[in-house]
Amino acid sequence: MSAVHLRGSARADRKTKNLISRLEPGDIAVIAHADIDEVSGKALVEGRPKMVINADRSITGRYRCPGPEILLDAGIPVLDGVGSHLLDVVADGDSIEVIGDHVYREGASIGSGMWVTRDTLEAAYREAEENLEAELEKFVANTLQYAIKEKDIILGDLDIPPIDTAIRGRHCLIAVRGPRYEDDLDAVASYVREMAPVLIGVDGGADALMERGFEPDIIVGDMDSVSDRALSSGAELIAHSYPDGRSPGSERLGKLGLSHKTFSCPGTSEDIAMLLAYEKDAALIVAVGAHSNMLDFLEKGRPGMGSTFLVRLKVGAVLVDAKGVSQLYRGRLRIGHIVGILLAAAVPLIAIALFSGSVADIARLVYLKIRLMLGLL
Repeated sequence: MSAVHLRGSARADRKTKNLISRLEPGDIAVIAHADIDEVSGKALVEGRPKMVINADRSITGRYRCPGPEILLDAGIPVLDGVGSHLLDVVADGDSIEVIGDHVYREGASIGSGMWVTRDTLEAAYREAEENLEAELEKFVANTLQYAIKEKDIILGDLDIPPIDTAIRGRHCLIAVRGPRYEDDLDAVASYVREMAPVLIGVDGGADALMERGFEPDIIVGDMDSVSDRALSSGAELIAHSYPDGRSPGSERLGKLGLSHKTFSCPGTSEDIAMLLAYEKDAALIVAVGAHSNMLDFLEKGRPGMGSTFLVRLKVGAVLVDAKGVSQLYRGRLRIGHIVGILLAAAVPLIAIALFSGSVADIARLVYLKIRLMLGLL
């Protein structure tokens, strides 16, 4: 790709999820993201950047991360491995020019990288397949190590914060912005409307709910990928606090002047959302988009899933994981279905005709109804 010559305004951030909210169509996205995951890849595509410059490697070969392929499929060029210094010298609004594999800021060279191509991507994916067994072994060892360390904290008595939202005896739906969360939320939309479960958004999961017209009752998490709009929606706010005292979510909510509670527990924010619903006696917990396997956790950059393993052991009796439910069945409308619908619609009209004597009028109504259902009117 030596003939490449692109120019644009930079949008730069070390955290891709922070960059997304500021990305405008035609910008050059400057990130530092090793192994771009599916959610980040799709979010970047939605932002429609002119190209992506990655200070890190978009795929390291540790596992088959789908993000780089998503970007290439969308026709977005990706320049890789420019160097960690890149985010020190590039800021939002800087004029960036890419000539060949070199990057220039305001006319001065600031580094070079390698283009992600179909060939380099396939080579990295082959390397990932070869590394899978070793990664799995490390992942299992770390999971057991974390599980032993955290078992008493998670399986024992937890200091659950008091909440205003009534959960006892109700269904709870926990929305996480994980892989394919959009399709799965769409798939359970009728369930949400009919059962009116307590809606718990985990960080950006709150925005995912609102995008579909649902108002979250509770928002839980580090509050680093949820919008100010969602935080100000009136939902009850619970910031994740870690055993060492850190609570990034509490810091942000404090700056926004928003009242909130904290929940101290190791593990992920979706773990504590499940624990909250369980400890408050939810009749059923439906998790959408939650991280539940090795690939999910490698995408999050976590070496193990000890806390999640323990949490799922604890809440398993009332947990339904809706991840992938949209892939379970995709119905198609067939001719037989249409005929059945038309016959069902015609039966009551025919019955009326037999007893009313206005057969001609009824026949006309049937004819018009059939044309209407087929979209011919």
